[in-house]
Amino acid sequence: MPLNPQAKMILDQMASLNLPPLWEQSAEDARAASAARRLPPSNPDPVAESIDRTFPGLGGDVPVRIYKPNYESDLPILVWFHGGGWVLGDLEMADPTARALAHRSGVIVVSVDYRLAPEYRYPAAMDDCYAATLWVAQNASEVGGDANRIAVGGDSAGGNLAAAVALRARDEGTVEISHQLLVYPVTSMDFTSDSYRDNAEGYLLTTKSMRWFWDHYVGPNGDPNDPYASPLVADDLSGLPNAHVITAEYDPLRDEGNAYAARLMDAGVPTVSKCYDGMIHGFFGMSEVLDDAKAAIDSASQELKKVFE
Repeated sequence: MPLNPQAKMILDQMASLNLPPLWEQSAEDARAASAARRLPPSNPDPVAESIDRTFPGLGGDVPVRIYKPNYESDLPILVWFHGGGWVLGDLEMADPTARALAHRSGVIVVSVDYRLAPEYRYPAAMDDCYAATLWVAQNASEVGGDANRIAVGGDSAGGNLAAAVALRARDEGTVEISHQLLVYPVTSMDFTSDSYRDNAEGYLLTTKSMRWFWDHYVGPNGDPNDPYASPLVADDLSGLPNAHVITAEYDPLRDEGNAYAARLMDAGVPTVSKCYDGMIHGFFGMSEVLDDAKAAIDSASQELKKVFE
């Protein structure tokens, strides 16, 4: 399908900024540039309350932001991990998406500000996200939630972290996760797929950018084939929580996201998978300007409602 006109408008605007390529920047400069371009949403989804706090993680206190859609008790909880290639992103970047999911699904969203690479390489981010999920399960009533109704989710690198947390929770038997929302997730360090070839450049996320992200995340001595770094290479995906996998046609990560959804289905995991035609990487967080982003968030919210009915 042709590139969506709304998505093309965004790409044209980005190209007009003439920004230096990500892979030519330091992590610090890339973070500063990303924060400088961030604009507050003009019409953010309302929530009853948002609370910033921390919990003790393996590497020190981990900040979280808790979004309550209302003041009812025993609500389901979605633990949300932001994208940014494990190098970029924070609670502010995740704020519009977390608000939207809380408001539209009626679940509490706990957004996690995990440690970033390269200062903290793999498995630091995954450890923080796993610790956050355990903390939520152990303290659900404190935030008005139900410890028996917990989901994990994230976009891009956050989708990778959500899949890894679901795998680890199954393997260690620590917390029963009901659902995983995986939005164009990174699932393996394999740059040979058709989607990497066809969408190598020109669609916001590039192949060179993904190499830069992976180099920062695993480093020269890391193992990208560790299943908690690359969930697609895990030997066994059975027994995982049901999944909703969202991908985009013009995204280097399309094929690995679709492949992970297919493997989940083959393993008997109830899975809803949709590739949004004409869309680009990052579209899920662009609901103010992309109609398909609104539809995708609504779809994700409806799936959460179904799981927790």
